[in-house]
Amino acid sequence: MTKTTSAPAPVLGTRALNRATLERQLLLRRSPSTAAAAVRHLVGLQAQNVRPPYYALAARLDGFTPEALSELMADREVVRIVTLRSTIHTHTADGCLTLRPLVQPARDRELAAFRTGLTGVDLDRLAALVRELVEDEPRTMAQLRAALGAEWPDADPQSLAVAARCRLPLVQVTPRGLWGRSGQVALTTAEHWLGRPAGPAPEPETVVLRYLAAFGPASVKDMQTWAGLTRLREAFERLRSRLVTFRAEDGTELFDLPDAPRPDPDTPAPPRFLPEFDNLLLSHADRTRIVPPAHRGRHWQGNQAYRTLLVDGFLAGVWKLDGQALVVEPFDPLTRRARGEVVEEAGRMLAVMHPGTSYDIRFGTVRA
Repeated sequence: MTKTTSAPAPVLGTRALNRATLERQLLLRRSPSTAAAAVRHLVGLQAQNVRPPYYALAARLDGFTPEALSELMADREVVRIVTLRSTIHTHTADGCLTLRPLVQPARDRELAAFRTGLTGVDLDRLAALVRELVEDEPRTMAQLRAALGAEWPDADPQSLAVAARCRLPLVQVTPRGLWGRSGQVALTTAEHWLGRPAGPAPEPETVVLRYLAAFGPASVKDMQTWAGLTRLREAFERLRSRLVTFRAEDGTELFDLPDAPRPDPDTPAPPRFLPEFDNLLLSHADRTRIVPPAHRGRHWQGNQAYRTLLVDGFLAGVWKLDGQALVVEPFDPLTRRARGEVVEEAGRMLAVMHPGTSYDIRFGTVRA
């Protein structure tokens, strides 16, 4: 009797993973998609600061203007809320109401780290009090700390504020987050701001499929890094018959959607100017598909992330707006052709994000 064995999973090299990820991230070629559809497809945009989501979409969409995203935010079709990895993201209203319940276990773990500052605090009572306060009118964190501190004077004020954020889905209300506007962070509940209740947490399998559509092919650890969650292996296993599998060069098993695009590794990848904290660089446990090992950590200094430049699909430098100049700082010398393509892309980005303003485009000192 002949024993049958399954064929080994195909190996995807670094460039193959790079091109596949860029295509899913709308960075291999610009998409004609709307801003709302792009935010939905990308499962949110990292938004620690106000401007990064705007630059993120400018790099990905054809015909994008900052007003397109700003209007969605003003109309409450997208919101800013702490979700993935305990960081602020811009999500569609539907994404906010579904993803926030999904990541509640991570909020519970975060809260556990502050329990010593919450001795004697009834967390259910705290959540009810905070809901009443912020649904009466949006409140700043300072206002919440003051109100909660009056109720629990022996508790740590910062721990009380963290408890409020962890127990309730608090969104940042406008004008915070609008393009060209300023405003301090004021909070209310997602349900109150959006006028409808959150549903139950979605089945992890549905989010696995969305993650792979935007970031695949990927490993279980990759998705856990993106979501800030653990124990997702079972969800992948339940989906195994509906997915295809590959191996990375180091042997890691990678999952993907059968019909998802996986372009030829030699597909040209134009330069792209990305904001700080772009999810492209934060959503895999193994980031070598975007960040060459020689450049690991060079787009960070302490807790500060720099705006990043992709050349041939990989991290190749950082950039900044310095007065009336856009300064590009490559990690390695660029060829004449690459410099020309970077300048062309810089001009396009500036025309989209800062129309009517004249900027010089300069190359700074190559960073050591």
